Amino acid sequence: MSSITDFFGIVASNGDLLLEGLGQTLAMTGISLLLATVVGLPLGTLLILTRKGGAFDRPTLSLVLNTVINIIRSIPFIILLFLIIPITRFLVGTTIGIQGVILPLVLYTAPYIARLMESAILEVDKGVLEAYEAMGIPTHKIVCFVLLREARSGIILGLTIATIGLIGATAMAGLVGAGGLGDIAYQYGYLRFEPEIMYTSIVLLIILVQLIQSLGSRMAAKLKKD
Repeated sequence: MSSITDFFGIVASNGDLLLEGLGQTLAMTGISLLLATVVGLPLGTLLILTRKGGAFDRPTLSLVLNTVINIIRSIPFIILLFLIIPITRFLVGTTIGIQGVILPLVLYTAPYIARLMESAILEVDKGVLEAYEAMGIPTHKIVCFVLLREARSGIILGLTIATIGLIGATAMAGLVGAGGLGDIAYQYGYLRFEPEIMYTSIVLLIILVQLIQSLGSRMAAKLKKD
C-alpha cells in the first residue's frame, strides 16, 4: 500500500467485506464487554469488600475469588476458547459463529475487568469512605453512591483497556467462524496471499483502537474534573 489513495481504493473495492468484518468485530466486542462488565464490576467490588480489613472481611471468600480469577487469567484465550467448548455447547447450543464465541470472550474478559475495577476502587481516598461510615451510612449505599462514583474515572480507563484487549481477542474468534477484521487479515493475508487487504484490515483495527482509546481517555479526564 503505497499511499493513502491506495488505502481508500482498497477500502472502496472491498467495502462489503470490510464492513461486514467491522460489524462482526464491533458486535463481538460490544456484547462481550457489556456482559463481562456486568460480571467483572461487582466481582472487583467484592474483592475490595472481602479483603482483610474490608467492610465484609471474609478472608476465605477473598482467597477463593482471587484464586479463581488468577487461574482463569492464566489461560490464553485461544486455549480457553477450545477448553470450554462442552460448556459453550451446553449453554449456548453452538460453538461456532458470533453466538459461539461470546461466552469464551466473557469468561476471558470478566476476571480481567474485575482486576481493573479492583485497582480503580483502591485509588479512592480511604478518608472519604471512613467519613461516610462514621455517619452511619449503610455499606451498600457507600459502595453505590460513593465508592463507584469516586472511582468512575479509573473505571472508565479500565473499561477502555479491557475493550482494546477484547478487540485483540476477537482476532482469534475467526477460528470458530465468528469472522471480524482480524479474521479477514489472517484469511486474506496468510491463506490467500492478498496482503493489501490484510494491511487495510490492520489499519482499520488501528483506527478503531485509537478512537476507543481517545474516547475513553477524554471521558475519564472529564469525570475526574467533575
